[in-house]
Amino acid sequence: MFFLSELMGTMTLIALGNGVVANVLLEKSKGQNSGWIVITAGWGVAVMCGIFVSFGLGGPGWLNPAVAVTALFKPDANVGAVLAGMAGELVGAFLGAVIVYLAYLPHWEETQDPELKLAVFATGPSIRKPWANCLSEVIATFILLLVIAALGSVHFTDGLVPVVIGALIWGIGLSLGGPTAYALNPARDLGPRIAHAILPLPGKGPSDWGYAWVPIAGPMIGGVAGWSFWRLISAMASSLK
Repeated sequence: MFFLSELMGTMTLIALGNGVVANVLLEKSKGQNSGWIVITAGWGVAVMCGIFVSFGLGGPGWLNPAVAVTALFKPDANVGAVLAGMAGELVGAFLGAVIVYLAYLPHWEETQDPELKLAVFATGPSIRKPWANCLSEVIATFILLLVIAALGSVHFTDGLVPVVIGALIWGIGLSLGGPTAYALNPARDLGPRIAHAILPLPGKGPSDWGYAWVPIAGPMIGGVAGWSFWRLISAMASSLK
């Protein structure tokens, strides 16, 4: 259940999320040059839809190893389920990237810039300073998990949770996404980066594996820190009541 639901949810996430990037960046696309607000809005909808798909298959709606790993902090943690979910996320991210490749098949040859082609698949920094870039990812994912953890203390119907988290992703992109294109999610970057390396994209450049550690390490550190910080603060608040 965890593997399939997270695979399908993450595949949906990447098909729509990386799809909006392709729509904005690739030559002769209807959405070419429509800008960062379109990209961030598209990612918000992508996350919402991916969570709905995972929920619909009885899954947890993590879609992200930086979210999934926090389940290990719970007293009834199921390590096998978490690992299965993470594996599903990576496979789903790869498959979602393949869907984007196929959907925009005529546009790869029309697009001459290899960096734009890579940007459809994987994140990259506006200013290349790897440790500063990693810090940006830590901060953005810290906020993501802080708010997700806080949502656990608020009574929502299941149908509203994906909508709220989708809006959160949009907001983080608008506020904190500029330095690195806000991966927030190791699977979101790694799966499509592998797809970029494998797929027969005409005129593609390198897959920039030297940067690939940033969108893996930053979100994992930030996710654990954000979740842990909320637990600490909420425990302090409870003790003061």
